[in-house]
Amino acid sequence: MHVPDGFINAPISAAAGVVAAGAVAVSLRGARRELDERTAPLAGLVAAFIFAVQMLNFPVAAGTSGHLLGGALAAILVGPYTGVLCIAVVLLMQGILFADGGLTALGVNITVMGVVTVVVAYALFRGLVLVLPRTRRSVTASAFVAALVSVPAAAAAFTLVYAIGGTTDVPIGKVLTAMVGVHTLIGIGEAVITMLTVGAVVAVRPDLVHGARGLTAPLKLRVNGELVDAAPAAAPAPAGSPKKVWIGGVVAALVLAGFVSFYASANPDGLEKVAADKGIDKNVEEHAAAGSPLADYGVEGVETARLSGGLAGVIGVGATLAVGTGAFWVVRRRRTTSASGTTESV
Repeated sequence: MHVPDGFINAPISAAAGVVAAGAVAVSLRGARRELDERTAPLAGLVAAFIFAVQMLNFPVAAGTSGHLLGGALAAILVGPYTGVLCIAVVLLMQGILFADGGLTALGVNITVMGVVTVVVAYALFRGLVLVLPRTRRSVTASAFVAALVSVPAAAAAFTLVYAIGGTTDVPIGKVLTAMVGVHTLIGIGEAVITMLTVGAVVAVRPDLVHGARGLTAPLKLRVNGELVDAAPAAAPAPAGSPKKVWIGGVVAALVLAGFVSFYASANPDGLEKVAADKGIDKNVEEHAAAGSPLADYGVEGVETARLSGGLAGVIGVGATLAVGTGAFWVVRRRRTTSASGTTESV
């Protein structure tokens, strides 16, 4: 659902840029509370993993493909504020290095693919885990539903933006029906990927999953007819260290982007298909980074398609991991510095 340049007019693109900048600023402050010495490296990995999985377009109905948006996955794994930042990093790297998603439309993309998906998914996820039993199955089931709903919600948000600032005159009702319809199907794929990924991490290190903290309710004992909290038992040792989880995630991202992506569907994604069918793409503009040596997820000068795409994927994962980890480390350091300053002043 990467919106290219030319779909949305300049004033609305600028307004969306302001909204996105405000969301990123708020998220930077909120992420200081979510990140600690264990989860800061994981946040960079989440961004790199989402970049990799977004290269894996899967087929849906009528010659259309879809790919992970990632807002639900990021929010559940590392928290909603950090999740917005993860998606912003991914979209920035895709736009600058790979000419994917317009640069003037970056604010629209962050707002639709980042802010809307994270807010909708995390609000629904938190509501579900509050009413369901606090078990691992409940967390993964809630992740499935939250991810499923977040994708058509993002499609509806794009349609609203297009209704206000679209550059072509098309029937908005038909666009809304087409966008929500195809992205509901894409949402099923998003839900499966999110559920499997969250479930895999929860099974190994639930303490590293933001949305799975406090899974087990305290044991109650009946004493003299009243229920009281039992003394907490010693927690079992985690199945894997954070370092092992990080290494496993990096390897998975590299394999997905460097090898599995070659087998991704070549069909247009949901937005591309609707844009072509409804005439939204009449005024699309050439990407400002079209001359990038990595444009269209290939390495310039490498003739073999498989090798070119694989190298581009590996480079993208590495660059996203480096930028994301560096950014989240700075956010984490600022939290530590702020806490130290508060302590000293007291």
